[in-house]
Amino acid sequence: MTDVSKLKASSGRAGRKHGGTVCIFIFLFVLAVFMALPIYLAVVMSIKPSQEWFIFPPKFYAMDPTLDNFREMFRAAGQLWVPFSRYAANSVFVTAAVTLAQCFTASMAAFVLAKGKFRGSRFLNSVIVVSLLYQSNVIYIVQYMVIAKLGMIDTYAALILPSVATPMGVFLMRQSISQIPDAMIEAAKVDGAGMFRTCWNIVMPNQKPALMTLMIFAFQSAWNIQSGSYVFDESLKTLPTAVAQAAASGIARQGVAMAAAVFMLIPPVIFFVAAQKNVIETMAHSGIKD
Repeated sequence: MTDVSKLKASSGRAGRKHGGTVCIFIFLFVLAVFMALPIYLAVVMSIKPSQEWFIFPPKFYAMDPTLDNFREMFRAAGQLWVPFSRYAANSVFVTAAVTLAQCFTASMAAFVLAKGKFRGSRFLNSVIVVSLLYQSNVIYIVQYMVIAKLGMIDTYAALILPSVATPMGVFLMRQSISQIPDAMIEAAKVDGAGMFRTCWNIVMPNQKPALMTLMIFAFQSAWNIQSGSYVFDESLKTLPTAVAQAAASGIARQGVAMAAAVFMLIPPVIFFVAAQKNVIETMAHSGIKD
């Protein structure tokens, strides 16, 4: 009799477990669809002919799909005063510089905050956490004044330097580096390694998942940098700025703007797919444990 009751209890727990798994799967599926909807709409709008833009109620699919918007995008790009390839090259250069610089500065700052022992470290960690609550729009005016005083208007530095350090990058790396055992740091000190060598030869090789996650965030943010606020020289503007200018030229060019937006989605998607395994690993078990 006892064995039968235990079997029923076990079956009940198993049923609840499977029911919870199904609910989680449905929730994640709905969330994935909701997050993929903007990308789907961008692709659909890019292959819609101009006459379908005025249909009401709007359709979530293209009745007569065409690639004319992409052809018009490349045709218009060849007639620009500044070549389209120049905008793309500016975006690639700025993105690469910001991504590498942000990973370098965030890693070194996070190592000091996570493993360094100095007065005021807790206060600095608290400042970083609080700064996560604020959007970058809050400091736009002050940022512009600093850049203007330093004479960086109409230079690549105006696009790169403000994005070199971010609170999110430092916070992400600090959380990951804090999982490194202190015994490993002490062993490196006993062997005569300094702080810089310990950071890059001992700690960073074990932070590949966190670094790849930071690179994805930095790449996505840097790729979408618009240069309209600090750069007025057309030859120094980035691709998002050119797309925004095309989108502002009227409803007749909206299809071209959407085609350019889809074109801009390709590099971040490829970068994310290539680093997806490391992102999942970071979320699962980041760092080393004793």
